[in-house]
Amino acid sequence: MLLAHGVGGRQDLPIPFSAALAGAIICLVVSFAALGFLWREPRLGLGLDDARPLPRFLQWRVPAWVWRAVGLVVTAYFLIGFFGPDDADNPTAGVVYVLFWVGLVPLSLVFGGVWRLFNPLRTVVLLVRGERSVRPLPERLGYWPAAAGLFAFVWLELVAPGRVTLPVIGGWLGLYALAMLAGGFVYGVRWFDKGDAFEVYSDLAGRLSPVARRDDGVLVWRNPLDGMAGLRPAPGLVVLVIVLLGSTMYDSVSNAPVWVRFVQENSLPSPVLGTAGLLFVILLVLGAYLLATRLAGRRGMGEQGRTSGEIAHSIVPIAVGYIVAHYFTLFLYEGQRTLALLSDPLMTGANWLGTVGWTVQSAFLTPAAVAMLQVTLIVIGHVLGTALAHDRALVLFPRRTAVAGQVPLLVLMVVYTVTGLMLLFAA
Repeated sequence: MLLAHGVGGRQDLPIPFSAALAGAIICLVVSFAALGFLWREPRLGLGLDDARPLPRFLQWRVPAWVWRAVGLVVTAYFLIGFFGPDDADNPTAGVVYVLFWVGLVPLSLVFGGVWRLFNPLRTVVLLVRGERSVRPLPERLGYWPAAAGLFAFVWLELVAPGRVTLPVIGGWLGLYALAMLAGGFVYGVRWFDKGDAFEVYSDLAGRLSPVARRDDGVLVWRNPLDGMAGLRPAPGLVVLVIVLLGSTMYDSVSNAPVWVRFVQENSLPSPVLGTAGLLFVILLVLGAYLLATRLAGRRGMGEQGRTSGEIAHSIVPIAVGYIVAHYFTLFLYEGQRTLALLSDPLMTGANWLGTVGWTVQSAFLTPAAVAMLQVTLIVIGHVLGTALAHDRALVLFPRRTAVAGQVPLLVLMVVYTVTGLMLLFAA
C-alpha cells in the first residue's frame, strides 16, 4: 500500500534490537571521543578553491534553459494523470509521494540541489518577469515560507483525508503553486532560494553531495561536510530542519501498531488525531533540540541564543539518513510500480513510455540486508551530525570549553539515535 512506509517488523532484522542499539551508541560515543582528541581546529566550510577537479570527460555543462525545458515537459506529462480515472492505478499519487518527494533526496545527494534547475514555477517566473522584482526580499523572512510549505506537504502526505485522491492532491498542488508564483512575481526568483519548500529540501540534501561546481564552472570533488558547513543560520532554519526530521519520525509512529490501535479506538476523527500527533512529535523533537543547544551554549560559555541557529546544519544529515532509511523500501518497490503506471496515465491501454510490462523486482535484496542498510544509514547520519556539531563548536566556544559544550549535543544525538532505531524496529 502506498502510504504504508514501514520497513517490516522486528523479526526482519538480522541482529537483536539491543545489539543494534548498543552498537549505535558505542559508535557515537567513540566518534565523539575521537573528534575531541584528533579534531582540535575548525576544518569545514573552507570553500572549493583547493578542491580536486573531476576528470576532464566528466566536465560537462548543459545550459540552464535545457534543464528548465525538461522540467516543464516532465511537469506537463505528470499533469496528464489528473485527467485519468481516480483509482489505485493512476500514477499521480506515486509520482508526488514516491518519485518526487522520496526520489529527490538520492538525486540531490548525488548531483546537488537539482530542483532549482527543474522547478517549473521558477521557470514560469523567469519567463514572465526575468530577474526583476517588485520589491526586495526581506531578510527576516528567511526560511519561514519554506518551513510552512514543508509542514503543509507532510501534513498532506501523512494526515490529510483522501490524500491519495486526485482532487486532494490537485487542490494542494494548485494552492501551493499560486503561493509560490505570487512570491516569485513580487520578490523575484530569489524568493525560491529560501521560500520554496522543495527547492530548499533539495538544497539541504544536495549540500551533502561529494560533487560541486566552482564559480568558474569547474566540477570538483569535495568533502560533503564542507557543503553542509556552508549552510549559515537564517530565520526559520531551525524549525525547517526539525520539521523535516520530526515529520519522518511521526510517519514511523503513525504506522506503529500502538498508534494505529489508539486511532481506531478513539472517538475523535483520525485527521484531528493525526494533526495533533504530527505537531506533538515535531514539537517534542524541537524541544529536545532547543534544550540541548541551550545547555551546550551554557557549558561552552558561548551565546546561548546563537547556538541553536549555528548548530542547525548538524541536524540535516540525521534527517537525510533517517529519510533514506525509512523510505528505502517504499522507493524501491512503489517507485518501480509508479514508473510502470506512468506509461498509461489516462489508463486507456496505452504504453507511451514502454514500461507497462515492467514487474517489481527486489534487486536481490533480502529483508535482512535492507534492514542492516537502514540501521547503518541512521548511524552514519548521526555520526556526520556529530562531526558537524563538533567543528562548529570549535568556532563558537573557547577552545578550553569546546568539548564540554558538546556533551549536551552528544546526548541529543544519542536520544535521536535511540528514537530512530526504536521507530525503525517498531514499524
